[in-house]
Amino acid sequence: MVQIDLLVLFTLALGPGIFWVWYFYHRDRYDPEPAYLVLRMFLLGIAVTFPVAFIEGVVGILIASPLVLAVIVAPIVEEYGKYFVVRKGIYRDREFDEPMDGIVYAASAALGFASLENLIYVFSAYTLSPEAAVGTIVVRALFSVPAHALFACIWGYALGRAKFAPPEQRRGIVARGLVVAMVLHALFNFLLITAEVYALAMLVFILVLIPGMWLLANRNIGRALGRER
Repeated sequence: MVQIDLLVLFTLALGPGIFWVWYFYHRDRYDPEPAYLVLRMFLLGIAVTFPVAFIEGVVGILIASPLVLAVIVAPIVEEYGKYFVVRKGIYRDREFDEPMDGIVYAASAALGFASLENLIYVFSAYTLSPEAAVGTIVVRALFSVPAHALFACIWGYALGRAKFAPPEQRRGIVARGLVVAMVLHALFNFLLITAEVYALAMLVFILVLIPGMWLLANRNIGRALGRER
């Protein structure tokens, strides 16, 4: 059996979230945000994990179906929780002054959330075996951690657009962004669960959903940067 130092395991579990924060932060090439605000949103993303987990736990008592929890409850509660900390924590700050900022701050909050979630999953897997922990790190680093950022890019871009849109349009822009993010999150969870049984679900997950979300995120980033210029 492979032995892994717990500090090394902690670093490996936290690493993907930090890497993707760096990635999205550096996509804002025209007017990068203050690093301390990006860090603040990352920490708020970690903090909101606790009330989100509490709400999901309470709903889980009332709804016994793991599929319903994963495909309906989790996408709604988690995306709204991440949105909430960005909306309340940075939206009215004077540094939030262009559409790309919505993507950067949303991704940072989402990756804070994903990082704590990743630590929980990895150390839970470690109780089974070190190999299980390593496998969890690899799979989540490739899919689950960046997926949280990709979902957030959708409503984050909507939030960035809404701030500079006419007041009567803002609520609709944000609502549409949140709904799209929640639907993609639900589809992500559904395919990931059913992929254990159906090979077709895995093919759709890897060949359609993941590339599609990256294309959508890159399109939003390109449009946001175009608005900056």
